[in-house]
Amino acid sequence: MNRNLTTKIAFVLDQILPPILRDQKWFMWPLFRILFDQKSAKMFMQFKTQAPFFKDGDFDNWYCTLKKAHIQRPTDLNDDCLKHIIKNIVGKKILDIACGRGYLLKCIAQEKSRQCYGVDLDISAEFTEENIIWQKGHVNFIPFEDKAFDTVICTHTLEHILDIEGAIRELRRVCRKRLIIVVPKQREYKYTFDLHLHFFPYLFSFLKFMRNKEAICHDEFTDIYYQEDL
Repeated sequence: MNRNLTTKIAFVLDQILPPILRDQKWFMWPLFRILFDQKSAKMFMQFKTQAPFFKDGDFDNWYCTLKKAHIQRPTDLNDDCLKHIIKNIVGKKILDIACGRGYLLKCIAQEKSRQCYGVDLDISAEFTEENIIWQKGHVNFIPFEDKAFDTVICTHTLEHILDIEGAIRELRRVCRKRLIIVVPKQREYKYTFDLHLHFFPYLFSFLKFMRNKEAICHDEFTDIYYQEDL
């Protein structure tokens, strides 16, 4: 399903639908069953009540279990965020951390002079692009040395991370020049069609984690785009 279509659906559900309905199981269950099989729908609807008790590795297990049930699309980025990222890349050595299926990185790698790296929990055998180096890893434990990359990109990831402040420290650690982050601009509800642990309904909701007054931060419909130079 196209990202631009799903963002419009999400906007209606999160911004227009009254919370008194949005948090009702009887109202949301039919929507989950349209999108997912019964087992996956139950797991998604139980996620918020289970997440406070997660230990290391628990989220990764949920994510891997539900990966095939996720809405399949080339990227979670909307078109405007994709354009902003590509326009604002600096340097030649680029890291996309939690790169997913690699859509963004493949767009970036079209500039042949760039040395591109993609890191994710699950690196598939289908990732065979010769000008991209793929490696398994986690945003809290990025497998590279300090200041290894000119531009570090992390999109639609921090909302999933238990230790979000630790992840931000890691992103900054491996970044030499520019850090670009995109998170969904989303309100918190009991039932959501994702595995999000953190929610950022306003710019300040995200900036309180970043704590950088000099950074660029603005919203792009249902996303928040953040950029800082180190």
